[in-house]
Amino acid sequence: MTNINHKKRAKRIRNKLKKVNSERYRLTVYKSSRNISAQIIDDKNNKTLVSASSIKDKNNDKKKVDLSLLVAERLSKQAAEKKITKVYFDRGGYKYHGRIKVLAEALRKGGLIF
Repeated sequence: MTNINHKKRAKRIRNKLKKVNSERYRLTVYKSSRNISAQIIDDKNNKTLVSASSIKDKNNDKKKVDLSLLVAERLSKQAAEKKITKVYFDRGGYKYHGRIKVLAEALRKGGLIF
């Protein structure tokens, strides 16, 4: 039941954001129990422009919040290289709390506007 509610919430959030921000790229987030990943997607062409993930890091001694900061740093650097500054934040049904909040704030410090 929880998975169904999560999917409904994610779809509802995504539909609201697409109506408002049609000219911006979508920054979407996925988190599992140990890892977090984020990507910037062009919905008009259905292409992923930039992505970053903590799965590539084999250092299991880092805290989950530190992994979020690392992913945000990588993603903001790659976005700057592709001259992407304005996105809208699709939190994917997750609460704006904890690792998601840390990721969003670090991306803002990295130069992304949302």
